[in-house]
Amino acid sequence: MSILQELKTRFAAALEPLTDDVEPLLEMIRASADPKFGDFQANCAMPLGKKAGRPPRDVAADIVERLQLDDFCEPPEVAGPGFINLRLKDDWIAARLAAIAGDDRLGVAPTDKPRHVVVDFSSPNVAKPMHVGHLRSSVIGDAICRTLKFAGHRVTSDNHIGDWGTQFGMIIYGYRHFVNAEQYAADPVSELARLYRLVNQVSDYHSATAKLPTLQSDLEQHQQALANAEAAADPADKKAKKKLKSLRKAVASTEENITSAKKKISSVADDADLQALAAAHPDIARLARLETSKLHAGDADNQKLWDEFLPACLAALDQVYARLDVSFDLTLGESFYNPMLPGVVDSLKEKGLATDSEGATCVFVEGNDAPFIVQKSDGAYTYATTDLATIQYRADELQADEALYVVDARQSEHFNLLFQTAAMWGYDRMTFRHVSFGTVMGKGGKPFKTRSGSNIGLESLIDEAEQRARIVVDENDRERQALNDQQRSDVAKIVGTGGIKYADLHHNRDSDYVFDWDKMLAKSGDTATYMQYAYARICGIFAELNIDRTTFASDRATVLLTQPPERALALQLLQFDQAIDGVLAEYRPNQLTAWLFETAGKFSSFYAHPECSVKGATGELQQSRLVLCDVMARALKTGLSLLGIQTADVM
Repeated sequence: MSILQELKTRFAAALEPLTDDVEPLLEMIRASADPKFGDFQANCAMPLGKKAGRPPRDVAADIVERLQLDDFCEPPEVAGPGFINLRLKDDWIAARLAAIAGDDRLGVAPTDKPRHVVVDFSSPNVAKPMHVGHLRSSVIGDAICRTLKFAGHRVTSDNHIGDWGTQFGMIIYGYRHFVNAEQYAADPVSELARLYRLVNQVSDYHSATAKLPTLQSDLEQHQQALANAEAAADPADKKAKKKLKSLRKAVASTEENITSAKKKISSVADDADLQALAAAHPDIARLARLETSKLHAGDADNQKLWDEFLPACLAALDQVYARLDVSFDLTLGESFYNPMLPGVVDSLKEKGLATDSEGATCVFVEGNDAPFIVQKSDGAYTYATTDLATIQYRADELQADEALYVVDARQSEHFNLLFQTAAMWGYDRMTFRHVSFGTVMGKGGKPFKTRSGSNIGLESLIDEAEQRARIVVDENDRERQALNDQQRSDVAKIVGTGGIKYADLHHNRDSDYVFDWDKMLAKSGDTATYMQYAYARICGIFAELNIDRTTFASDRATVLLTQPPERALALQLLQFDQAIDGVLAEYRPNQLTAWLFETAGKFSSFYAHPECSVKGATGELQQSRLVLCDVMARALKTGLSLLGIQTADVM
């Protein structure tokens, strides 16, 4: 049991005679922000005193009198208006740390209530190279899987790839009309991606050309309405101000749409070859959709092409995942669920959940204006239908207790409707959660893209990370010459990919964040590189003392806490389980990165303190400090591994 949980258990017994609802009060027991107030602080006397009409200090005194903590705490102190300050006994901390020495889990026991959790993450569309937009889902989902497994839960990681959608109709159309046979033979995935972009570009050109006159007319109307409203507006009229704001927003939005349309038009019109191609294929969008429909209907020729395209596309995805050290238990794409879709719609109708609306089949969820469309008027199924079939499979076949969807925040409305529909459908035993996240931004505050405006390829990002990391590794090893060229290359891969992952994971997943190469690979601050070098530094201490860390744990001595930095580090290391709990409470990996960074800071304070020398100490004191170093190394290695980040003994 964690220190915090043990404290809550003891406080629960002391609080029960004073209140009928102890749970909210137990949440008011926290680690102290300042060591001068002890190690933990309980603020529960204030609300109890207010409710009972008694001075909080008197209530705090009553709680302290009932508390049974003497086996591991110094006598509690009541401070200020009624704070209860708690300080753990030094010998208890020392004994507890000695007990977990040599344990890579740092004493964290697996849960006694394991759940089967399906984690749906990454989910790229095949036949298109992965780009930086897939990074967050991939690394957040992987970190959640690793942490759930560490905590003792059964985890099924599922890459729900897009292998059956409209992009295949576009690729099939492009293959039949524009393929470069030589390029396709040499690099099929790159050529298929080019064909997709080409068909998409020409389709956008025709669509933008058709929409531009309407957009321009809309702009004129919005501008005229705005001018009229500005002329008649009363500065004191709140409704008029609100109307002006809405009209200005409409003008700005329409101007933005016009700019986008003109850009799509000029990208084709300014290129003679593309213009000729567009002229020869005026109905390209409809015909590409027709190819998709034919594929879904079982057309033999389209099925043959799909069977030909898919293996190379999956191999390309696997290559990127291998570089990121991300793996999946299942890779079940949209095509896997296609045979189940008619049954899903029939079942929804039978239960009275799905009704016809303007030719489409929809589920209407109370409190939501938008319907959940499960079959279009042309008979085609939707992402909603596939996602419902996926829930059915995960509940009935996988017997999952919980399903997590690691998907960006823009899909929140879809998942809200999906989860409510699934519950009404009868899948209310399972717990569903949308683990949403923000966007990777460039330094200019816009989505992280190339200068041309296209998404940055994920492999290109990894390449650059490794190249930049190699410069850092070379500079660090220039004087020591401890690594050969291959070792430097291997370390650069660890530092590069680790830097990318940590830069993402140490942010609150709900937030957008700015991608910054210099900060990402810095050897100081809240970065993977800092943690990785700290781990290597500890390994170096053992090497200098000619001590084998693999056998050291069995020879460990009693831990001695002779200086405040030793005690602070030991106490921090004993709270690894709280970091794990913090991640899993809301599926936020940044709770673990925060603990790692704080722990690394306490180790730095310990190691730099003149009275805490490791190499200069002797006998039991040196052994004790080496135990601290070894547990710290295990904390770094284990903690980083749960984030999917590797370490190296020498850097």
